[in-house]
Amino acid sequence: MEPYRRAGVSGLLCSLPLLCVLLDMQLDGVFGATRAEIEQHLEMGRKLLAAGQLAEALSHYHSAVEGDSKNYLTYYKRAAVFLALGKSKSALPDLTRAIELKPDFLAARLQRGNILLKQGNTEEARADFESVLKRSPDQEEARQQLMKASELEGLQEEAYAAHHQGEYSAAIAVLERAIEISPWDPDLRELRAECYVRTGDPQKAIQDLTPTTKLRNDNRAAFLKLSLLHYSLGQHHESLNHVRECLKLDQDDKDCFNHYKQVKKLSKQLDSAEELILEERYRDAIDKYESVMKTESDVPFYTNLAKERICFCFVKLNLVSEAIDVCSEAHQRDPRNAKILRDRAEAYILNQDYEKAVEDYQEAREFDGDSNDIKEGLERAQKLLKVSQKRDYYKILGVSRSANKQEVIKAYRKLAQQWHPDNFQSEAEKKEAEKKFIDIASAKEVLTDPEMRQKFDSGEDPLDPENQQGGGGGQRPWPFHFNPFDSGGSFHFKFEYN
Repeated sequence: MEPYRRAGVSGLLCSLPLLCVLLDMQLDGVFGATRAEIEQHLEMGRKLLAAGQLAEALSHYHSAVEGDSKNYLTYYKRAAVFLALGKSKSALPDLTRAIELKPDFLAARLQRGNILLKQGNTEEARADFESVLKRSPDQEEARQQLMKASELEGLQEEAYAAHHQGEYSAAIAVLERAIEISPWDPDLRELRAECYVRTGDPQKAIQDLTPTTKLRNDNRAAFLKLSLLHYSLGQHHESLNHVRECLKLDQDDKDCFNHYKQVKKLSKQLDSAEELILEERYRDAIDKYESVMKTESDVPFYTNLAKERICFCFVKLNLVSEAIDVCSEAHQRDPRNAKILRDRAEAYILNQDYEKAVEDYQEAREFDGDSNDIKEGLERAQKLLKVSQKRDYYKILGVSRSANKQEVIKAYRKLAQQWHPDNFQSEAEKKEAEKKFIDIASAKEVLTDPEMRQKFDSGEDPLDPENQQGGGGGQRPWPFHFNPFDSGGSFHFKFEYN
């Protein structure tokens, strides 16, 4: 606005050249900063820059440029602050303006050439380096950078040729050196990202694409690619964030909007399923994960994840056969997933198949040796296996590990009636029945007592003499504090129903 105001006043009031000059000098005092103020801004900018207070220094350099738009050094110094802030794109116009004001300003040409080279603009960078060497043939940095520009041109040609021929690994090797020279070139990073995708390394493709969203203005294509890559890896929250960035640039972008709807729907289902698990609503969580598989059947990760979590839910619901089936399918789809092996091991424990539980926990430990859950689970499974080789109270009564107290008592009554010694005639049969009867009564005592049952479930037999205080090889204790079979004569058996 200021130049127009000044021009208008000058046009109206001056008719002689000398008068115009005098008038402009007066107007500088009205509309612009004084020389002293400009010098003060420059000095403050210098001190703040030296102190590392870059944002404050930049503010003073802005004021200096506004006060004196003809001073090439002011632009150069502001460019230095932009570079220190990592804003090379903002520094470039200031360097160009400094060169326009002073064409033989070699420091600005060299700095601009360095930026252009890092951006991959070899033609313009070469022109700046050659201009410096023309005026100063001994300038070593310009000579070295000119050689790098030539090297970069060769690498670019080689990389594109390898990519065109489908030699993606070779292209990646060439691009590594090219990007060292030109780290701000979005084309090279996008090319290497595509090569990484082709060679099956999407995570490295993401690392290359991420900076291109800032290196290129309105880079919706990069945001969409990033969203798709995160989506394929199962990182649905990151995918949603990137596609939203695309829509911020253009809410009418059709490709981004279509993908956004898909990601949002799936992300909502996954978050809801996990909330249901936290609330221990495992049946509802299973339904939600089945919906996930219907929503996204083309990306293997989401089917694998759904199977893994359904496996977990079936274990929590004590649905043993369903758990083993789904966990086995999930393991087949994702053999190195330690969580699936852990959950199937728990299903095997519920099924009293301790050997398989130990095997699964041992395999899970190979893939996740730092997990305390897996370490503790393996120790428990090994204890249960050891105990089961002596006597397993669940197997004795023929009940599942999830059986409640009423189910235990019902099984006990039935077996106690079946194996009561009075039901047998010969001494051998009576002795065998007596042993079974004692085991049945022991099983009932352990499994109806919460404390003893918890010990047994953790792999310890509370009635094992070896676990009693003082140890020793005594005989198994009779659970009702007396043994009616020790009387030697006939007796009347009475069931305990508590």
